[in-house]
Amino acid sequence: MDIITQVKDLVRRQSEVYKKADSDGHYDFWREHISHVYYEATILAEKYQADSEIVQLGALLHDIAQMFPGATKHHHEIVGRDLAEKILIGFEYPKEKRERVLGCVLHHRSSKNAQNLEEICVADADILAHFDNVPMLFDAFYSLHGFRGVENARQFVADTFARDFDDLSGRTKAEFRQRYQTIYQSVVGRPAKAEED
Repeated sequence: MDIITQVKDLVRRQSEVYKKADSDGHYDFWREHISHVYYEATILAEKYQADSEIVQLGALLHDIAQMFPGATKHHHEIVGRDLAEKILIGFEYPKEKRERVLGCVLHHRSSKNAQNLEEICVADADILAHFDNVPMLFDAFYSLHGFRGVENARQFVADTFARDFDDLSGRTKAEFRQRYQTIYQSVVGRPAKAEED
């Protein structure tokens, strides 16, 4: 079995463990987020001619620290890097390649932190995944704020979209702009503001 399949199986299993233990909402990391990031990262790796294996492993492991009960989003990239390292060592993944995957995990929160093409692919895919799964954003709003009206939820999503779009790398932003405007208009109910472009 290849390393990507092994890590994918491990992440799916950990997502199931988390889902069963998460009394607040039974969040399914695999279905709701990781699978979307993996899909987008695979496309970006091919489009940008990045190392697919590094990108796919980075996408699979980027949020591993959040898949444990009691984990927080705050600095999860640092804890995730350490967990990913243990996982990759366990699979006897070569050190040089391992370091590149760990960079993807560590720098996935914004392409502005990325230090190479593979890290850009993972960071951008993490953002694009939010646009792939809009219901997750509405769920996040209601989890954080309770039901405070549809317009408040739309504004939260609009703000999240604008922030996410701004965090994309220049190349992905240029390629994604039309899709962003279409999604924004259909979800938020108005065109994206000029400064959000």
